Amino acid sequence: MGQSTTNSFGSPTPVFRVKNVDASIAYYRDALDFELRWRASDGFDCVARDECSIFLTNDNQSQPRMWVWIGVQDVRTLHAIYAKSGAKIRNPPNNFEWALEMQVEDLDGNVLRIGSDPEKDKPLGAWRDADGVSWRHLGNQRYERVD
Repeated sequence: MGQSTTNSFGSPTPVFRVKNVDASIAYYRDALDFELRWRASDGFDCVARDECSIFLTNDNQSQPRMWVWIGVQDVRTLHAIYAKSGAKIRNPPNNFEWALEMQVEDLDGNVLRIGSDPEKDKPLGAWRDADGVSWRHLGNQRYERVD
């Protein structure tokens, strides 16, 4: 390819499949402090917070239980807010080589991995995979299962 192009890519917007769009909009609004950006139809809507947008649909788009990574300035402060708002915190903030990261789940099991800069000189934490299994991060892309 290597040729210059006039197209520039914007930020991706994940498409999350949900069972009940109205209930999902309420959860994103009330627990996660997103706003309803627009409604295209009864089954395809956009929620957003700042520059982060997520499409919610009950149509046959996407797969169940999708994941997305979202960068923020201070995940510990956000975690404290979410702990009081009714958000489904799947994994509290843990320190990793790439970020200080928490996992928040929506009503349908879609996961928002939300992170800020890693905490330097702090131990590495535990991470939960898609099946809910916890893994201790050992560094250098090595993990051990936590029972």
